Amino acid sequence: MTETTDRPTSDLSAAEQLLAIHEIQQVFSARLRVMDTKQWELYPTLHTEDVVSETWGGLPSDKQPRTGEQPGRVVGREALTRAISNFLDGPVSITSAHHGHCPEIVLESATTARGIWAMEDELWWDNDGVEESLHGWGHYHEEYRKVDGVWLISYRKLTRLREVHTPGFFSFLKRTPELS
Repeated sequence: MTETTDRPTSDLSAAEQLLAIHEIQQVFSARLRVMDTKQWELYPTLHTEDVVSETWGGLPSDKQPRTGEQPGRVVGREALTRAISNFLDGPVSITSAHHGHCPEIVLESATTARGIWAMEDELWWDNDGVEESLHGWGHYHEEYRKVDGVWLISYRKLTRLREVHTPGFFSFLKRTPELS
């Protein structure tokens, strides 16, 4: 995915472009809300069947979900739902708050788009009476595809600019098994 802020270059009218961008913003926002509220039955419905997620780079390498030999990469919406729900709602429940800001969305065609979102997240969990926390900042780099008239997320990569966490934040994680 290339990084650019070019104007949409599709055959859509200006009104159709605005509607598409609005629908993409809606699916992005819904993903954050559904993830933070742990509505795992809805999470896969926001992604294409073949979604690729590379959002695990902030985790210790042996704790990153993996598909095949590639750590930090999850392929498929069911595998992605398992990976994110196991992280946020597994044996240790994590409270999370994710925010996306300043979207740069470029329509590549009537059914494909890409976007970059500034992001901030905070996560908390209780470690025997001690609150552990993580606060991060960075960008989501995403791709979207319109499937059966609905915009869905087809690719996501998280790049972090900064992350601050308590010393024991990652202590709840076990070695992550392969997801493929």
